[in-house]
Amino acid sequence: MPAIDTTAKSLAADLALIRDAAREAGGIAMRYFRNDPEVWMKDGASPVSAADIAVDTFLRETLSAARPDYGWLSEETADNLERLSARRTFVVDPIDGTRAFIDGRSTWCVSIAVVEDGLPLAGVLECPAKAEFYEAGAHGPALLNGEAIAVTGATSRAPRVAGPKAMLQAAPAFLRSGPDIPYIPSLAYRIAMVAKGALDATFVKPDSHDWDLAAADLILRRAGGALVERDGAAPAYAGKNPRHGALAAGSGPLLAQMRAVIAGPPPGREDWASRHGFKT
Repeated sequence: MPAIDTTAKSLAADLALIRDAAREAGGIAMRYFRNDPEVWMKDGASPVSAADIAVDTFLRETLSAARPDYGWLSEETADNLERLSARRTFVVDPIDGTRAFIDGRSTWCVSIAVVEDGLPLAGVLECPAKAEFYEAGAHGPALLNGEAIAVTGATSRAPRVAGPKAMLQAAPAFLRSGPDIPYIPSLAYRIAMVAKGALDATFVKPDSHDWDLAAADLILRRAGGALVERDGAAPAYAGKNPRHGALAAGSGPLLAQMRAVIAGPPPGREDWASRHGFKT
C-alpha cells in the first residue's frame, strides 16, 4: 500500500479551510459594501472600515480555532512575534483595497495565504463584488472560479503594464508603449489580473506588505508567472519584517526587463524589444 503524503494532504486541507473561510468572509464584507460603513484613519493616513475589522475578527477566530498551532499575521491585527515560532502562518488581508471598498468600487478582495518557511503554500482571493474567486496550492494550477488560468507570456504587441506612474516613467519606452492602465487600488487583485492574463505585468512600489502579496504571489506563480525582488529572488513572507521593497510581477523576457528597472537605472537600450521578438 503506497504511503500517504501527509504534507500534500495537510496542504489540501489548509486550502479547503481558507477557501471556505474566505467565502464566508466575503459575505460578511458584502453586508457592509455600499452600505455606508463606519470609517476611520489609522496611522494618520490609511483608512480602515468596520468591515475590515469584522472580517478580520471572523477570520482570526475561525482559522485560529481550526489551526491553533499556526501563526497569525494580518493587516488589521497588532503583530505578535510569537508567530515566528510557528511552523505555518496565516497571512491575511481582510479587505485588500479598502479605499475602493469605501468608495463603492468593486476592485477589492479578501486575501488569505498559508505560509511555511517564507513560502506561500496555499492562497485564495475572494473578490465578491466582482464574483471572482482565485485559489492555488503549492502543486496544482491557479484557478479562477474553478477554471485554470495562465499568464500571457511573451507577446508581440505592446505590453499591458500597470503600476505607479513613477516606476513606469523610469522604464524603457517599450514598457510604456501599451495602453494606460487605470489605477487598480487592490494590489492583490492587480497581481491576480496578471495571473489571469488581463495584464501582462505590473510594478509594485516599495512598502507593500506580506498581507498584500502572499496569496496573490502563489496564484501568479501557479499561473506561470513570478513576483520578484530587485535581485530576481521571490519575496519571503511571515518573517520579522512584513514590508517589501520594489517588486515586479509578470513572466518571460518582459519580467526580466522590469526587474532591470527596479534593480537600478533603466538600461537605456531601445533594441531590447526587437532582440526579444517584440514589435515596437
